[in-house]
Amino acid sequence: MAGDLDSALTERLSAAGVDLSLLFGPDLGPWEAWLRLRDHGGRTATLVDLYALEAASRGIGPDALTASDRSRLKAAARPVSYPGRAAVLPGSDRPGDPHEIADYDPGWGRQFADWQGRLARALGPAATRIEHVGSTSVPGLAAKPIIDIQVSVPDVGEEVTYLSAAESCGLVLRMRESGHLLLWPPPVRPRDVHVHVCDSGSSWERRHLLFRDFLRMHSDTRESYGALKRELIVRWQGDRKAYSEAKTEFVLDVLDKAERWAKSGNWRP
Repeated sequence: MAGDLDSALTERLSAAGVDLSLLFGPDLGPWEAWLRLRDHGGRTATLVDLYALEAASRGIGPDALTASDRSRLKAAARPVSYPGRAAVLPGSDRPGDPHEIADYDPGWGRQFADWQGRLARALGPAATRIEHVGSTSVPGLAAKPIIDIQVSVPDVGEEVTYLSAAESCGLVLRMRESGHLLLWPPPVRPRDVHVHVCDSGSSWERRHLLFRDFLRMHSDTRESYGALKRELIVRWQGDRKAYSEAKTEFVLDVLDKAERWAKSGNWRP
């Protein structure tokens, strides 16, 4: 059955010490194999890999997994992939939101400026920095038409200093994890913005700024990323989490290149 897996995944399984002759046997099911992959490769072992292993164990393709299958696998993988992430907040779900990639729109910069002003007025000195991040912040890059905004604060854990002010801009808290909060519009409003609150000077803050600036300065990488996004949105049209995780290898590779670029130049977060 391991032959139903693509060669790249079988190579990664072998590198993780998985005996392919025992794969999908009584002691080495898809979940156990994925955990070994995760232990060896960290974030490079994604939900998409778990889908592929589960599907291969049944002799089907990943696209044949049912929505129920995918929900079960997501629930199982979530505490492993995101150990510091709390359950999403009740009432913040947004079922049925469009999941699409659009050509770059210069209006995205204007949308950010509007939100930046609103957040700055509401948060005052509680926000040490408000930045446009994510794909809509990179001119020329195809993206989901959702503005990602990174708000830096002295201490994410001190929610009393900023959370109610951020929510007053027409946002609801979606998710908490160590060093990061996510807010977005309530279900009655369009999903046009995500606001990420992080600690000033944190790796979260730096990583997103570096990724943005590297893409802005490197057109070849930007074009490759746009092409990948268009390919993946077709394959994972109905599965936002799989779409996001399918980009992981590319994103981590770009971040490695960006770190070398930052060290050799004058980039500052």
